[in-house]
Amino acid sequence: MIKAIAVDDEPFALKLIENFCSQIDFIDLQKTFTKPTEALKFLKKFPVDLLFLDVEMPSLNGIEFYKEVKQSTMVIFTTAHMEYAVEGFNLNALDYLLKPYSFERFQQAVNKAQDYMQLQQKTTNIADTHIFIRADYSLIKVAIADIRFIESFRDYLKIHLETGKYIITRMTMKSIVEKLPSGEFVRAHKSFIVPLSKIQSVRNKVIYVGNTEVPIGKSYEDDFFNSFKGASN
Repeated sequence: MIKAIAVDDEPFALKLIENFCSQIDFIDLQKTFTKPTEALKFLKKFPVDLLFLDVEMPSLNGIEFYKEVKQSTMVIFTTAHMEYAVEGFNLNALDYLLKPYSFERFQQAVNKAQDYMQLQQKTTNIADTHIFIRADYSLIKVAIADIRFIESFRDYLKIHLETGKYIITRMTMKSIVEKLPSGEFVRAHKSFIVPLSKIQSVRNKVIYVGNTEVPIGKSYEDDFFNSFKGASN
């Protein structure tokens, strides 16, 4: 079951989503909101899997709303204007519904959400060796052993690989930590996560991973050295 909420400043649009969701057995529409600020407050207490999100709202548009959502949540944008589609997909939206849309078109969008959830569940069997990252409009399978280090840029992460390539994805540091195997990675700085196995040396509060120097943040210093010493023993 996919837990969802809908946010739109037009009550009629919310009624339509409620009606469509009631006809789909794998969507649990928990609540609807005409005010984005109230929806954000709700999400802080009750995270969901999927957002139906209108783009044009007077107090806070849907694009900015989604950037405020801290947890990793699927989103389907709705709007009457096609020009917002590119920015919506840049945020890795599952789909983009152009108003007015039919039930068949709505069903096509939520089927994508179901496929995505099922794929995530299947990955639990290989969680010790791989993770799946959503980027470039698709899911990318990444071998944990190939991760050199992870770097944060506000709402985005840059996952540096052993090949010298990297993957950019819209995720928080907290959400990527939850995907990584416990005890194998350590957060050394507000902007860096490093695999303990890839650390070559540590000098003057600087971690050396290959040719890369990673600073150790003051607030992460104790946890880092405890993890590093434990891995070295």
